[in-house]
Order: sequence, then C-alpha cells, then structure tokens
Amino acid sequence: MKKYFFLILFLPIAAFCQNEEASVKQVVTSAYVEGIHNRGNIDDIRKGFHPSFNMLRLMDNEIKPLPIEDWITNLEKARKEAPATPARTEGKFINVDVTGNNAVVKLELYRENKKIFTDYLVLYKFTEGWRVVSKTFYRHP
Repeated sequence: MKKYFFLILFLPIAAFCQNEEASVKQVVTSAYVEGIHNRGNIDDIRKGFHPSFNMLRLMDNEIKPLPIEDWITNLEKARKEAPATPARTEGKFINVDVTGNNAVVKLELYRENKKIFTDYLVLYKFTEGWRVVSKTFYRHP
C-alpha cells in the first residue's frame, strides 16, 4: 500500500518536472540554437529571450554585458554581410535543472562535429512562458 501511495503522490510531480524540462529545451532550441546559431527567425529569438537579457562576456579580465537587442543587431548585420548559410550548429543538452520558475541549462554546441561552445543559460518562467534571461559561455579552441 505504501508503494501505491508513493506513486500516486509523486508521479504527477515527476510528470510536471519532465514537462517543464521539455518546455525549457524547446525555448532554448527554438530561440537560441535555431534562432541565433542557425539563422532562424528574429521573432523567435525575441520570443525566447527576455528584453532584459544580457550575455555576460569575460574580456580582458572584465565582464562585458551584451544586451539581447545589441546581439540581434549584430546578427542582422552579419546576415546581410554574409548571406550564405554557414554550417549547421547542433546543440547537445548536458544538464537541465528546473526548480519552480527557475531553470539552468548547460548546453554544448557543435559545428561540423567540432565542439565550439559550452553555454550556461539561465531562464525564468514568466506568465508568457520560459525565457532566457542570462548567458555565460566558454569558446572552445
């Protein structure tokens, strides 16, 4: 009887967590992997990134934030200057940790089977859904 009580109590919680993890992965894939790295729709990027988002870059031993609108401006400029589509970027989720309305994702990015970045993305769940609010990264040599 105790086994059934445990299952009845915790099975819905496990299903909820798996559903939230899937939602986080969908946002990261759509807005970040497809939107930013694979030249996807700019509207998908804006939908998945909160307007207050900052990418935190370590440059010359200083943190240099890059707001999402500046990043999008840079992407649009690069797309105009080099209209050919570069090799496809693939994302591999290493870890997705969801606690309440907060999530942290460790993601590896590969291009032509070579690891190019390890990213750490922070998301919050807003009334409109999960959105990326911050990012740090390591660029692999």
